Amino acid sequence: KGPNKLGFMGILQPFSDAVKLFTKEQTFPNYSNYMIYYFSPIVSFILSLMIWMLIPYYFNIISFNLGILFFLSCTSMGVYTVMISGWSSNSNYALLGGLRAVAQTISYEVSLALILLSSIILIMDFNILSYGIYQNMVWFIFMMFPLSLCWVSSMLA
Repeated sequence: KGPNKLGFMGILQPFSDAVKLFTKEQTFPNYSNYMIYYFSPIVSFILSLMIWMLIPYYFNIISFNLGILFFLSCTSMGVYTVMISGWSSNSNYALLGGLRAVAQTISYEVSLALILLSSIILIMDFNILSYGIYQNMVWFIFMMFPLSLCWVSSMLA
């Protein structure tokens, strides 16, 4: 019948899914490198949280002069966590899947880096705060419209 039958218009469905997931049995791969296998997603999550430090807030508590390089390095470090998690499972199929994901991620990161390079050349600065300053009059999405379309397609892929 569907998930919309639980509660009013299915509002309780996420809570029942959470209870189901918490009560499921935890499986442990027998031949895997246990610590590396379970800590690589945690490292990936920490790397994705570190990217949030780049957002320029009103008070400028943290301001990086090389914020764009920090963004590129954090996103490229996420590739290693995928590769290590595929390797640490000690399964050939997981290793092949991890290497495939790494190859696909690197190919999209190269296009993102080249698109960012064009905006870096336009601004002549690696600081993210200067991006906001230079976009007071005209947004970069209008100045570099074809590159903006490439950026959106690369970010969604």
